[in-house]
Amino acid sequence: MYNFRYHKAETIETARSLIEQSDDPKILAGGHTLIPTLKQRLAQPSDIIDISSIDELKMITVGDGFITIGALCTHSDISNSPDIKKNITGLADLAKQIGDPQVRHKGTIGGSVANADPAADYPAAVLALDGEIITSTENHKATNFFVDMFETSLDSDEIITGIRVKIPKSSTYKKFRNPASGYAMVGVFMARYEDDVKIAVTGASSSAYRMLDLESSLKSNFNNDIMADLAIDITNFNDDIHASAKYRGTILKVLLEEAILELK
Repeated sequence: MYNFRYHKAETIETARSLIEQSDDPKILAGGHTLIPTLKQRLAQPSDIIDISSIDELKMITVGDGFITIGALCTHSDISNSPDIKKNITGLADLAKQIGDPQVRHKGTIGGSVANADPAADYPAAVLALDGEIITSTENHKATNFFVDMFETSLDSDEIITGIRVKIPKSSTYKKFRNPASGYAMVGVFMARYEDDVKIAVTGASSSAYRMLDLESSLKSNFNNDIMADLAIDITNFNDDIHASAKYRGTILKVLLEEAILELK
């Protein structure tokens, strides 16, 4: 680990000021990605700005058909939240499937979304729930937020403060876990609204994405029969030691079928 200056920020304003004063700062929330990265000397920030004590970023609020989740809410907070379990069952179930108890009690939704790991779970949920990423300077629609592997539309001086998601009529998250890491080899989040269906996939390619053609088909005919003729385009799918692109395509089709049957 390289040397760096450590700062404990008690407010967003303090954190923003520290970012402006630092040459190459990094934000620390839960630390499940940053700390291993530092230990392996894969990053050499000049300053670490710890925002984990900012209580205003730990709230979950419901209003006007949306739920706003503070960036510092842990996976455990989300899986156990009465408001989320009542209104977005799929999101609560997703949070339960992340890592192990240690990870779930320390890792945060803001950190996961900011990291944009191609095998992370939350990006699929944020996309399918018509999400909006709220930051210290502006709001980003989820559809434009996830650019590529570990790349988002965040500017270097932005801090994620919350995630706003639309409450669906019903939702589910289906995941095929990597047996070693627990990350999604393929994950599907499906949300049904009164007059719409949204589906997002994670783990299959370099970033999470929406299945717009299937959404359109299911919007007019929400029935599992539609899957019989569905051809999964695996052109840009990951092909690695964990699974081939073809295998990921097969898994995706099975998970989609399961999700449709559950929400039918």
